[in-house]
Amino acid sequence: MDKPLPRKQRVLNRGYLYSRSGENIKNPEVTLIDIDSSILFYFDKVIQPSVEDNGENVKVPIMYASPERWNSIKKQGFMRDKKRQVITPVVVYRRTSVTKDEAVPQDKLDANNPHMFYTFQKKFSQENKYDKFSQQIGLLPQREYYNVMMPDYVTISYDFIIWTSYIEQMNSIVEKIVYSDGAYWGDPEKMRFRSSIDSFEDATEIGDTERLVRTNFSVTLRGYLLPKGNFDHRSTTQKFLTPKKVIFGAETVDNITKNIGRSGQFQDELPEETTIGSVPSVGDLGITLTNPIVFNAGTGVTLSADGAEFDGGSRITQTISIGQDVSPTSNVVFNSVSASSLILGSTTFNDSQITGSITFSDSLTLTNNLTIDGNATVDGTLTVRELHTEFVSASIIYESGSTQFGDTADDTHQFSGSVLISGSFSINNQSVTEISDDVTLADNSNTALVTENAVKSYVNTNVIEANSYLRKQFFKTSNSITIPSTASFNAVTASAPTGLTATSKNDFVFFINGQYMEHDALSIQQVGSTFKLIINNDSIGYDLETDDEILAIGKFNS
Repeated sequence: MDKPLPRKQRVLNRGYLYSRSGENIKNPEVTLIDIDSSILFYFDKVIQPSVEDNGENVKVPIMYASPERWNSIKKQGFMRDKKRQVITPVVVYRRTSVTKDEAVPQDKLDANNPHMFYTFQKKFSQENKYDKFSQQIGLLPQREYYNVMMPDYVTISYDFIIWTSYIEQMNSIVEKIVYSDGAYWGDPEKMRFRSSIDSFEDATEIGDTERLVRTNFSVTLRGYLLPKGNFDHRSTTQKFLTPKKVIFGAETVDNITKNIGRSGQFQDELPEETTIGSVPSVGDLGITLTNPIVFNAGTGVTLSADGAEFDGGSRITQTISIGQDVSPTSNVVFNSVSASSLILGSTTFNDSQITGSITFSDSLTLTNNLTIDGNATVDGTLTVRELHTEFVSASIIYESGSTQFGDTADDTHQFSGSVLISGSFSINNQSVTEISDDVTLADNSNTALVTENAVKSYVNTNVIEANSYLRKQFFKTSNSITIPSTASFNAVTASAPTGLTATSKNDFVFFINGQYMEHDALSIQQVGSTFKLIINNDSIGYDLETDDEILAIGKFNS
């Protein structure tokens, strides 16, 4: 067994050993249950969803669904109580995922031994006070500090389901939830978390005896987790105290009786003291070197004291100079320079090649061959007696002005910039005589190329308009009933674009009090901004009443 260290060599901060018994500072903790409960609190105390049912205001309960209950909901599509009755209205939710929030990273270095804390201070107490007696005896005010672990920031997702009996009830609940999007959900006395609500998905479920309106939506909370303790069972909150008295001591190893010397040597015959503020003469308190430093001039370098030795015993001044000024703004002259390469700006001159771009502002005369591996740009006129090309694809400029590019059909020719063609051109023996901007494509020409604007306008006018009409599908509820056979809606029928069959009653589906209405007994009529549904009472077998709820689904304008 190793021998324990002496007490003086032990590194121990007794401030961290302070007992926390009987104090009112609790270890903060934030768990997944706390976050789940914050949603329940916010719905129950803040949103407070309620609906009107038979003239009474009914509070909508919210429940956290266990995995077994959630699977039952998914299979049946609704919830039942102990008496097998469908529960409505109700809001149920469950937690679906927990992920680390990368937008707020926390580098704790070691999760089991974190090094990132939030520190706060506790004020003086009856047991820890600072009075005049403490000042007289040199005591410092003792502070109590607490280090709290930094939490892990997470993103938690929840799935919600709302059931009601009527659409009006569902609307009142959804409106309150949408208004709370982006707010901080939770108990203000404990903790709150930023919420984000995804889109709502509505559905109507009609059974043999029951009619339910269901809405699904998801909620994302940006929260944080702080467990009860680390894996080594340490507390997430550490307490320590500042010292009441700090004592500084000084200890000398040896006494220096002669504090001034010459040439680095302390001599007994010199005085033991010197006047404060006096300046030692040159050579006082010097340091001599056994092996002195020698400065020798090199090639192109001149020293004012060439070859002089410096041992520290005496002061020496050396001036180093070269033959001329080589600053960036000077004109430097060399008789000759030998180098493997020369770099001027972005151009490199090597032994047999030039890398980069080079521009000649004057004439260039070459007595030998010129080989260019890259590109050559001539701003003036290029005059040649004979031009030879070694490319497989080449151009031939005839004296008549005609030009031939390439010699086979598989040659590729690239033009950078604009190409001006005053006449027609041919592609695969198909002549093109014009570029047409006819947005109606009415010419039906075999030799015209249409522009992007013409195609876009034609598609917007015909295809997109048709697609927009085909995708229209809106829900409307009657706003008035005229007994015995007419139901009125504040809606306008969508008009079918050119080329499609006109809008008729076959483009709509009607329900009365949740029951499908046969098309054979129905007819529709648009009167201004009012859409009217007229039924054949003899054919359908009943008359309309003022409290009937008629739902229309079909091609309305909005």
